[in-house]
Amino acid sequence: MPVTPNSIITPQTPRASAVGLTTANTNFTVSPTNTQLLVTAGPNGARVTRLWAVPLEQINTANNIQLYRSFDGGTTKYLFDSKLMATITPGAAVANAPTDFGYSESNPLVMTANERLYVSEGQTEAVNVVAEWADY
Repeated sequence: MPVTPNSIITPQTPRASAVGLTTANTNFTVSPTNTQLLVTAGPNGARVTRLWAVPLEQINTANNIQLYRSFDGGTTKYLFDSKLMATITPGAAVANAPTDFGYSESNPLVMTANERLYVSEGQTEAVNVVAEWADY
């Protein structure tokens, strides 16, 4: 969609994505290992309004769920947020407690054109990470 200068652009296309994490990343440089691509913003950018991680198995040790931004197609990744997933043993009578990153309609994560969002974890555990966003 071509953009007209000085005109408001509202989110156009709702999107959602999920990835599974299974291998730890403990390298916090601009070249982290074991990251997964979760979101690719559209050609006019995007606004992420929900992002959370859900454990799929027992979490024996607190797990650092990490978010990385990339402005160059994934070559360079910048750590910009992380949340600690608490220890838990989900089961028939214990919920798989999500770890919420706190993004919402009133507190969105605004992404630039074609920016990418990657995720990783600090422990080797089975975790799903889910995002909801809209492209401009």
